[in-house]
Amino acid sequence: MKRAVSISIGSSQRNKATQVELLGEIVSIERIGTDGDMEKAARLFCDLDGKVDAFGLGGTDLGFCIDGKFHVLHSIRSMVESVRKTPLVDGNGLKILLESRAAQVLNEKLPSTIKPAKAFFASAVDRWGLAESFRQASYDCIYGDMMFALGLPVAVHSITTMRLLAAILIPIVSNLPFKWIYPTGESQNKRTPKWEKYFHWADVIAGDCHYLHRYMPDGMQGKIIVTNTTTPNDRDFFRQTGAYALLTTTPILDGRSFGTNMMEAALVAVTGWKNPIDYTQNSEYLSHLKKTIESVDLQPQFQILNP
Repeated sequence: MKRAVSISIGSSQRNKATQVELLGEIVSIERIGTDGDMEKAARLFCDLDGKVDAFGLGGTDLGFCIDGKFHVLHSIRSMVESVRKTPLVDGNGLKILLESRAAQVLNEKLPSTIKPAKAFFASAVDRWGLAESFRQASYDCIYGDMMFALGLPVAVHSITTMRLLAAILIPIVSNLPFKWIYPTGESQNKRTPKWEKYFHWADVIAGDCHYLHRYMPDGMQGKIIVTNTTTPNDRDFFRQTGAYALLTTTPILDGRSFGTNMMEAALVAVTGWKNPIDYTQNSEYLSHLKKTIESVDLQPQFQILNP
């Protein structure tokens, strides 16, 4: 049996292990959270290197992929520098290939009487494919990167401006301690509603589940949530806010949608990929991953929360 392990600096309360069948083979998938402890995560990577078929990196990214270029997140590299034998992915492959179809899938799943037109993104930089899918579907978009990651009251309304800000800020942000820009460990469970007017403005609220859980207010009747890595508790939370529907960009397995890093690691494990993981545009790895996604028919999953 192939084994894929996601090591996350997120909360251990979200740990999960199960088995899935992919391409006719059973794959063991397991998510291990370290509650924000990067040294513990580094030890786990070191201890399991060469003993599992694929690693996923959760709670953070190796870098950001924007317009086909990969920008390394330097503050994370030391955590995974011991990995030499086992392929390591962070989910960027699925974000590029699968999340780029999210707007199309959503429009296919919604009743014809519901026509969302406005989308609010917690962050575009770390889910560029998702953000681009809604822009290309002619949604009016607001990007919350400055608000959610940096705490600045600046809403970005243009993808051109977002590209410019990314070019300026990524070299700076990539060297900051990761916990400064993203909730890790138990801080992921704290809820402090903020930036409410943008949540209320949007028809679609999209982005990282931890950002949404932390900052989303109540009174979300009629809203559509597009996110990932949801547990039953997360779906209950979105339901309680009044949200109409939820689209997870990976399917729900054994009661939850695993992160893109976990699912990508499972695909790497089952196919036995051993060549370099390269997230740049038109790479051999992305071509391989695209064919694998098509073979297993990996699809986003849509569900009504409040009919």
